[in-house]
Amino acid sequence: MSSTHPPSRASDGDRDRAINELRDRAVEGHLSHDTFLGRVDMALRARNQGELDNLVADLPQRGRFRRMVTEVVSSASDFTKRVESAWRRPRLPRLALPGDGRTRYVVGRGSACDLVLADLTVSRVHAELRRDEEDWILIDLGSLNGTRLNDWRLVGPARVRPGDVISFGDCGFLVITPQLI
Repeated sequence: MSSTHPPSRASDGDRDRAINELRDRAVEGHLSHDTFLGRVDMALRARNQGELDNLVADLPQRGRFRRMVTEVVSSASDFTKRVESAWRRPRLPRLALPGDGRTRYVVGRGSACDLVLADLTVSRVHAELRRDEEDWILIDLGSLNGTRLNDWRLVGPARVRPGDVISFGDCGFLVITPQLI
């Protein structure tokens, strides 16, 4: 009794590998631009690994040396891209949470707030940091432009830790260890 299993489903990683292979082959001159675009479209719609393998089956085999050089150049390019992205990322001001006995810290544009931010994207009473035993909890107080924690807009209270990025409207801060005052 022979059992035939259906072909394994193509994962996103399988598709990425196939598209990278097609890109490398196009750079080497083995595929025209139009053929490359058509095969990338087919790779995105492929349902299994066999369909992905068929996209490069008619192309000549690459030598091991050429494949290694292409992979090294691709890795160096990716690394350079990541370094440039990190270098261009804006340096955020630090926000040291109070280490004294305060249990409530209000952030906003209003003069009665504990942290006053003179930015029009910040509401008069924008958000609140509330101490919960040893931790700080961030709560948006119905601000117009929202409060974000690590690029996620708050929809409820969220715990804040050193290293987190908090944004009140367009004003972003990097949270650091609480300071004793």
